[in-house]
Amino acid sequence: MKNQPSTSPSSSDKILVAATRIAQAHGFGGLNMRALADDLGIKAASLYYHFSSKADLAAAVARLYWEDSAATLEAFLIETPAPAECLRRYPNTFRKSLESDNRICLCSFMTAEYDDLPEGVRAEVRAFTEVNVAWLKRVIVAGAMVGAQDAENRAQAIFAAVSGAQLMARGRSDITLFDTLIDSYRAAGLIPA
Repeated sequence: MKNQPSTSPSSSDKILVAATRIAQAHGFGGLNMRALADDLGIKAASLYYHFSSKADLAAAVARLYWEDSAATLEAFLIETPAPAECLRRYPNTFRKSLESDNRICLCSFMTAEYDDLPEGVRAEVRAFTEVNVAWLKRVIVAGAMVGAQDAENRAQAIFAAVSGAQLMARGRSDITLFDTLIDSYRAAGLIPA
């Protein structure tokens, strides 16, 4: 009889999920291998079987995070090919973290710790920003919202505004503040209304 593929998450997938949850709440500095192992009910040595170091684990977490974000953004384009609608939906990708126990975007949190991050983690955190800004730029150009020469600046402004709104809302444990700020960006014309 042929072995059936497992539909349960692998050990490394479970570790990544738990590490992401911790990093979204406490950042790289709060990602403690022993506490993570305790949270998972395993020995710390088991973590090192999958990830050689905290830096290796954090880089894998950040990579998975930006890859998932990129997939979500690409799905927007498939589900809703209208550029303005894609931009209207974009802030929801950041809102979802706030809806999950007042968490913030993992890469936003790690960006705040940038000076203390190992280079491999820094590269993955930069990739998150690059993926978001490139997607925003592509959508802005497709929708002819600004000239092509201004699309990069607009994309960076949208990314900074939305991630900043998330940071402010988290600091006050007030998701309605996020919504209010996003509405103000729409009223100002930064994001389509």
